[in-house]
Amino acid sequence: MRDKYETIRGMDRPQYPDLPPMPLKDRAAQFSPFAAVVGYGDAVLETARLTDDRVELHGDAAQELDRALGKLRERINDHPEVSVSYFVPDGKKAGGRYIEKTGAVRRIDEVAGTLVFKDGLIIPVSELRNIRFIN
Repeated sequence: MRDKYETIRGMDRPQYPDLPPMPLKDRAAQFSPFAAVVGYGDAVLETARLTDDRVELHGDAAQELDRALGKLRERINDHPEVSVSYFVPDGKKAGGRYIEKTGAVRRIDEVAGTLVFKDGLIIPVSELRNIRFIN
């Protein structure tokens, strides 16, 4: 049986004097995958990214946090070093994440309801989950 490509199998690629051969890199780009919908891949990744839910403190946990805040107010002039866990809302979707911060507290801003650390970080008291004294 004859192969239908037998007559052209051994031939060289055609060369045209007015059209130079395309570089291999450019030829490969013609067949590379492309994003038919711009931004779709980013949207899929964003949807797959997990966030934590904010935990509302009740009962003993809320009382413990209130006691720790009271102790912090008493010792604020000493700029105590604490480790706090606080919630940071996600800017793109529901939920957020909990972050641990260790550092010296400069002051408590009662009007704004925030903790101000010596390094300049400001944390809303309403986002605190716990406070642990280091020293």
